[in-house]
Amino acid sequence: MRVHPQAMTKRAAGEIAVIFVSRITGADPDGYAAAAAAMEVLAAGQPGYRGIDSARGGDGLGITISYWADEAAAVAWRGHAEHTEIRERGRGVWYESYSVHVAEIVRSYDWTRP
Repeated sequence: MRVHPQAMTKRAAGEIAVIFVSRITGADPDGYAAAAAAMEVLAAGQPGYRGIDSARGGDGLGITISYWADEAAAVAWRGHAEHTEIRERGRGVWYESYSVHVAEIVRSYDWTRP
């Protein structure tokens, strides 16, 4: 399982979480990895970006949660031209299926083993 290095950071109430649950086909793994890395960098430069948590199991099931300051920032990311282009490439090659869920953070806390 791949886990994003900044995973499990406490989030601010009111942030928007875009939850992307996907299953990849396994086709073109190098292209998929490059595109995913490029999208993480691109997203991080967008106004309102607050962070990302991501994990993918060996069976191809992945969950990526991106966090945004507000709904407008999340919608702007969805409509970003390069993100749209990669999404279409994903539908054509990399994804078997995916679902997107958008939620507002109401409460967030974390714990670390002492």
